[in-house]
Amino acid sequence: MNKKKLPMRIGVGIIILNNNNQVFVGKRKDNSGDKWQMPQGGVDQGEDFKTAMKRELMEETSIKNIKILKEIDKIYEYELPENLVGIIWKGKFKGQKQKWFIVRFLGREDEINLNTKNPEFKEWKWIHHQKLPEVIVDFKKNLYISLVKEISVIIN
Repeated sequence: MNKKKLPMRIGVGIIILNNNNQVFVGKRKDNSGDKWQMPQGGVDQGEDFKTAMKRELMEETSIKNIKILKEIDKIYEYELPENLVGIIWKGKFKGQKQKWFIVRFLGREDEINLNTKNPEFKEWKWIHHQKLPEVIVDFKKNLYISLVKEISVIIN
């Protein structure tokens, strides 16, 4: 598998803040370790970023009641480590280019339901935004360090 020849997957990521400015993270069903991530996913053909973001949020968390605080201008990207290229996304991509959104969760916690049509998370929790780089898989750590800075601007 020649990683260099593979394209990047276009995706979205969602930073969900509760009323205490804590961030939603989920534990993926396909990762046995103690790693947590924010909701994210691919953009379907013909879909704009905002539509993709709302769809991914619904598909992964059942969350509908949000207010968009910021659409982050910068497109962030990360590459998969060699051992995951060819496994994730059926081997079609070497990594992701993502448009990230910061949203405020306006609903009640019982709206959050991971038992969706194609569940991705097995558990969820709220954490302090500064802890994000500590809970994510290593290959996304730099991305999450950058996102912590984006979150800090919004909540300060």
